[in-house]
Amino acid sequence: MFDFNKMVDAHITREHKPKQIGRYYPSEIGKCLRKTWYSYKYPKEVEPDLLKIFEVGNIMHGFVVEVLRSEKNKDVQLLSYEFPFKIEIEDFIISGRVDDLLLVKASGKSVLVEVKSTKNLDFVTKPNKEHEMQLQFYMHAIGVHDGVILYVDKNNLQSKLFEISFKENEGEEIVQRFKELHVHLKNNELPLAEAKQFSDMSWMCRYCEYKDRCDKGEL
Repeated sequence: MFDFNKMVDAHITREHKPKQIGRYYPSEIGKCLRKTWYSYKYPKEVEPDLLKIFEVGNIMHGFVVEVLRSEKNKDVQLLSYEFPFKIEIEDFIISGRVDDLLLVKASGKSVLVEVKSTKNLDFVTKPNKEHEMQLQFYMHAIGVHDGVILYVDKNNLQSKLFEISFKENEGEEIVQRFKELHVHLKNNELPLAEAKQFSDMSWMCRYCEYKDRCDKGEL
């Protein structure tokens, strides 16, 4: 009668727009700097299966928003969600979209919430380094210094929440990473292959679409 898989593919298909040197995104700064550099120099269309994973993440965040703003939950007040921000640093721009900002009524604190979906919560024992860097930058840029990363299991809606302490020096280090990326892109210089150098990042190489090019050290 009809092929719903094809309908889903058509629905989530996005227009492919290569990234612009000089405009950067907090969600990428925790990745291997060389991979991010390649993604600007040699952009690739996102695979359909990956687009579906992104869409599931969007759906999960929509559910989290419903829970946070529900009148049944009296502990917090959702102040804003999926709100954009943009800052200029020297000759480039960093822009992004923050998941949630809420008020914890017991403490009176405003808290940034970064929501991540996962397929197995049992394996989430601590915050992912990339996710933590992303939230640290948001806290640095927006000036809200309380934040949490909320992991939600896609299979059963169970969750784990990790409080992230704001560290001013980490925010400054992340800004330096953006500056380093920008300089390497402008000068067409290949940055360090961090995932090959640091053990806690080595897993990234297994899933990197630029692995062959990186192994050869190609510009």
